[in-house]
Amino acid sequence: MATQCRHQEVRMPRIDAASIAEHRANQERVLLAAARELLVTSGRTAVTPAAVGAAAGLARSSVYKYFASADEILARIVADAFRDWGVRVAAAVASAPTPGDRIDTYVRTTLALAASGEHRVAVLGGDIPQDEPGRAKLAEAHHNLAAPLREVLRDMAVADPGLVAELVDGALGKAIARLDAGEPIEPLTTRTLEFVRGAVGLTRNSDQE
Repeated sequence: MATQCRHQEVRMPRIDAASIAEHRANQERVLLAAARELLVTSGRTAVTPAAVGAAAGLARSSVYKYFASADEILARIVADAFRDWGVRVAAAVASAPTPGDRIDTYVRTTLALAASGEHRVAVLGGDIPQDEPGRAKLAEAHHNLAAPLREVLRDMAVADPGLVAELVDGALGKAIARLDAGEPIEPLTTRTLEFVRGAVGLTRNSDQE
């Protein structure tokens, strides 16, 4: 009888999806959302498999089915943040009619997202010790952020668009640091736009169609 009772207590894990693959994807999203919240509210040291599992309502052992370590969780959060940021910037830039408008939109959208705090996830989760594939993935995600800028610079026939894009993003990085320090976004955006337009050969009165 005892053996029968023990047998009755064993249950298969509940699958809340149409397939195991979909279930895994759902669980992974839940874990990443919990980890992101821990990162933003308590810092990167708070992101451990045990803490993430507890926040998501799962055991630590279950977390290891999806991520091998805290570093892997953080790397995924940062890569996803870069990807989402890039998608939003690219969509905004694509809607602008002229090269000058696309440059302006790239700058304005980047600074607006930064001012909203969207970049904090990437900043908080940065400097993660990674194996070579992990570092390569993060580097690719970061590189892809500037893809819309490189494209418009190529359309404008700017010499060495890759280098110019890096220099522009360096200037935006400094502007974002000033935003983080409390500088108002509107005057900072105006000054940054003037600098970037001059750096790529655009002025208010001479846009390239």
